[in-house]
Amino acid sequence: MTAAARLPLPDFPTLTPATLKATVEQALAHATSILEQAEHTSSGQELALIEQLESAENQLQQAFGVLSHLNAVRNTPELRDTYNGLLPDISRYYTAQGQNRALYELYLRVHDGDTFTTLPSARQEAIRLALRDFRLSGVALEGDAKARYAAISERLSQLSSQFSDHLLDATQAYNRPLTEAECAGLPDSSVAMLKQFGAQREIDQPVATLDGPSYLAIMTYADDRALREEIYRAYTSRASELGASEHDNSAVMTEILALRQEMAALLGFANYAELSLASKMAPSVAKVREFLVDLAQKAREPALADLAQIQAEAAAVGMTNLQAWDTAYFAEKIKQRRYNLSQETLKPYFPAPVVIEGLFAIAQKLYGIQIEARDAPVWHEAVRYYEITEHDQVVGGFYFDLYARSDKRGGAWMSGYRSRVVAQDGTQIPVAFMVGNFAPPVGDDPAKLSHDELVTLFHEFGHGLHHLLTDVGVLPVAGIHGVAWDAVELPSQFMEFWTWEPEAIALISRHYQSGDTLPDSLLQALLAARHFQSGMMTLRQIEFALFDLDIHAANPALDQAGIQATLDQIRAQFAVLQPPAHNRFQHSFSHIFAGGYAAGYYSYKWAEVLASDAFDRFEQEGIFNTQTGQAFRQEILAQGGSRSALDSFVAFRGREPQIEALLRHSGWQTGASA
Repeated sequence: MTAAARLPLPDFPTLTPATLKATVEQALAHATSILEQAEHTSSGQELALIEQLESAENQLQQAFGVLSHLNAVRNTPELRDTYNGLLPDISRYYTAQGQNRALYELYLRVHDGDTFTTLPSARQEAIRLALRDFRLSGVALEGDAKARYAAISERLSQLSSQFSDHLLDATQAYNRPLTEAECAGLPDSSVAMLKQFGAQREIDQPVATLDGPSYLAIMTYADDRALREEIYRAYTSRASELGASEHDNSAVMTEILALRQEMAALLGFANYAELSLASKMAPSVAKVREFLVDLAQKAREPALADLAQIQAEAAAVGMTNLQAWDTAYFAEKIKQRRYNLSQETLKPYFPAPVVIEGLFAIAQKLYGIQIEARDAPVWHEAVRYYEITEHDQVVGGFYFDLYARSDKRGGAWMSGYRSRVVAQDGTQIPVAFMVGNFAPPVGDDPAKLSHDELVTLFHEFGHGLHHLLTDVGVLPVAGIHGVAWDAVELPSQFMEFWTWEPEAIALISRHYQSGDTLPDSLLQALLAARHFQSGMMTLRQIEFALFDLDIHAANPALDQAGIQATLDQIRAQFAVLQPPAHNRFQHSFSHIFAGGYAAGYYSYKWAEVLASDAFDRFEQEGIFNTQTGQAFRQEILAQGGSRSALDSFVAFRGREPQIEALLRHSGWQTGASA
């Protein structure tokens, strides 16, 4: 029997939209009342008021965090209405806080005071970051400009939510029953999954949806080229003018870009990209572009070689007009022939319970922590809750919600529900939500992960550890708070490396029926195929990053035609295989239109340099070297945002980051880095 959770947690089954709304409104009113005291705070009482405000915002973040989370993983009309109804109030609060001159001057008095240098370093950094954010929130604005900034902020929060809603609705609206002939080529496990999707819709045959597991299965395995094209078209034109008008994100995107540009201008920036980078590691828009173009040049030759392989494979069966919906299919054929490897061959050796058990064992080896399942109220029967302990003390808790379902947003993410806070009345222990959209269990069998899903799980778990293993108790810089956005992917991408290490794979693989570990032949095939298509995949990520950077650097802001033209131009310059004219990738690019990555998608590649270089030290000293693991924990994970990301990296690595390890890990360069 599983022991009960030791941390206080939400009672999810009892939460209703009405109770969630009331909790948020109460927390918002309390935070507002504290904020109003800034004007009346006397000299010497500044820190007390700051701590009061942080405590109130801690409550607000938790209250709204639960609502936001449930809106993403259990999306119902009632929850959506409640969430969208509260967004303007939340936006107005944070805008008012960022523009509160009295509060700004209060922080300034602390910063400029005689005792500032005697404060704990985390508190000093929190105050420095707050002053920066005040300036970036328009604290200096007056009159009409101040009011306009507030109106823009509120509208942008609404538009981001609208973008997500349109995408989810467009994804859910599509289903395509499949005949037996159309299922040719699909593995039995994929057919069983599609039949399960059919049963959920009361259709007695396999059903293709636009959820990730379904889409990937058809793109990778379906012999029927017409079907692949149909599903590709439906997936890549989601939420665009090519589909239902009520789901079209075209106007949403153009308004978002126009408002972001106007916001940047109000704050004295030439464009939104400059505003975005003002709080990141990268020094300038020009330097980011230079970094991406340089990496694209390094990836181009490998990418052309990747494409040539696929074209040759297609030509062997008489196909000379290779299209975007063919690449995954023929790439899989090459992989099966060249490496005797397919995801389907691997999946039985990666049942989810074994993978999770192994993941926790790896974390224990690296960081000296224990992770145990605990009994706690959840929002869906598939959700599991765990607690991290050290010396029998709980240091963190987290939920896994790993499988795709119809009422859940696509993708994978980690969000902090509760942050570490040290206060006079004790220490608040952090809690996180980690969410995926993996292929669900079918029948009585456990869910079986592809290696790609495995990498995603480790990635999100890396984010989770960054949030949970912080030693910082000051809210604005605890865990992932206050970390430069282009460094926040370092811990997540770093964890991915263990999915490629034989010692680690031995811990996360066991056949779901026989219990056998992954045979050496499959292991060697997996490792041999590690860099397969890495050139094309890198260029694809650079395409996304440059598109994001360029549309946010445009002044004036782009309209729909301008957005498309920018994407077309980047593809013409960098992509080795041009997608069809109907591809509307931008209409589903949630990272930049509904997430926190606007003019920041480059962060994935930027942080990959950091992660590769950090892992290089483990390669030299041993991938389970406990001293190296503790050093990474203390200098990176534990620090949160209490010092600059570069300072934390240098403290761990002994020098500034170098790109050589990334090139080697991409398979484009051999030899160890310095």
